[in-house]
Amino acid sequence: MGRTNVTLHSEFIIMGLPGLQEHNSALFIFFLILLLATFLGNLLIMVLISLDHRLHTPMYFFLWNLAVLGVLTVVTLLPKLLVVLSSHDKTISFSGCFAQIYFFTTFAVVEVFLLAVMAYDRYVAIVKPLHYNNIMSSKVCITMMSSVWFMGFIIPLTSVVLASTLPFCSSNLILHIVCDYPTVMSLACGDVTAQLNLALSLAMVVVYIPVPFVLWSYFRIVWLVVKMKTVESRKKAFSMCSSHIVLVFLYYASGTLVYIGLRVKSIPPDGHIVIGAVYYFLTPLVNPIIYSLRNENIKAAAHRYLRI
Repeated sequence: MGRTNVTLHSEFIIMGLPGLQEHNSALFIFFLILLLATFLGNLLIMVLISLDHRLHTPMYFFLWNLAVLGVLTVVTLLPKLLVVLSSHDKTISFSGCFAQIYFFTTFAVVEVFLLAVMAYDRYVAIVKPLHYNNIMSSKVCITMMSSVWFMGFIIPLTSVVLASTLPFCSSNLILHIVCDYPTVMSLACGDVTAQLNLALSLAMVVVYIPVPFVLWSYFRIVWLVVKMKTVESRKKAFSMCSSHIVLVFLYYASGTLVYIGLRVKSIPPDGHIVIGAVYYFLTPLVNPIIYSLRNENIKAAAHRYLRI
């Protein structure tokens, strides 16, 4: 008799950018261009590396995997967003929402560890060039990438599965452009402290293990380059890792800016959503741009196979 009737939701509604509803058409065009540019750019990198035997080296093997991540990330997030912006159907099923959370988180974890692996590859190439082929053998590269993908799929699994078992009985409105984990968790009934603490702990593992490794790798590289006697040697060494340095800087700089921006209370909700989108889509978009503009081997392969 004392029970309160509770409605458990079986689907969510993605609200997109509530303050910009009148601009949905412009937003649709923007995100469609973003999808096509990111998808085609990364696909081009994948095709060129696959076709050109000169690019069948550890560095380009890892770059191929990075391009795959770019394609998978936008395919996971943007098609549903385009449907939300172009129609009145803003619903997403319960399972579809958590699948989106899981796969996006998986790709984010893979990317963090992959950047660390790529930093190690550049470290070996510059600091231990005579032993590069032995250290970075095909077997080692495949083992490292298999481990990276395995960790990507395993690390977020527990937190996402536990979150999906929670009852959602209050609002089912997701004030975001995607199924964002913190936003969805805020809709759950009851105490979710344990789930959030678990997710935070896993995030700290993902961040604090690779980052020191990346910093250590580039500290050793810079230390070696500084000790080189000729300017030509320094230029050659930096040219071997400049694209990756730019990519790493953009990745962590954007992550830091997003972390700070999301905690500025004076920014309206739509602003927080846009800031979050920078983290989602910046690296997949700029990856092919960086490697096509700064990498002579990629440009040569494009000219060879595409006549551009």
